[in-house]
Amino acid sequence: MNLKDSGGLIALGLAFILLLSYSIPVMRNGIGSVMDLLLGPLLAAGMPFYIVILVLAAFTGLSTSLIQKYTIDYEKMQEVQGRAKEFQREYREAQLSGDEKRTKKLEAKRDRMMKDQLEMSRQQFKPMAYIMLISIPIFLWLLFRLPTLTGATITFPFIGEKALAQAAFWVIPAWILWYLISSLALSQVIRKSMNIGGI
Repeated sequence: MNLKDSGGLIALGLAFILLLSYSIPVMRNGIGSVMDLLLGPLLAAGMPFYIVILVLAAFTGLSTSLIQKYTIDYEKMQEVQGRAKEFQREYREAQLSGDEKRTKKLEAKRDRMMKDQLEMSRQQFKPMAYIMLISIPIFLWLLFRLPTLTGATITFPFIGEKALAQAAFWVIPAWILWYLISSLALSQVIRKSMNIGGI
């Protein structure tokens, strides 16, 4: 096993441990208190919690975009997708025309196409471990600091003012909803400005 593959496995293992720590209060609070050394000064400077969430959403959006930019070959992915579309079109035509010889020839080609698509799926999954190593500690810190913020609220259109820990949409707390909205919007802007491809 080469270093590149083992690095991904190590990151995946650490990400799994971090994910598991969410359900273990001692680990969750320990990671939250360590992250508080890094992120606590944002609140100490008087920044409102919803702005801190916005800043962290921008940071995770930027780091996620950079990780994906340097770990996923978007040109190759588009090439594989283009070949797959072309193959499907040819295969459908061969089936409709009843050309069994051509259909069998294309069926032999299908295995190669499936292998390429599997490789692309694997390549898309690889950066997830690195992204989780950044995102999970931030979420654990937000959970760690949330109980210390009494009276912190945020106002949403159509929903109105909500306490950050209060459910804002269905069972989703206001702070998570705000994080998701901020992260999705900022990630799109970052990806567009960095010319990062998509699927």
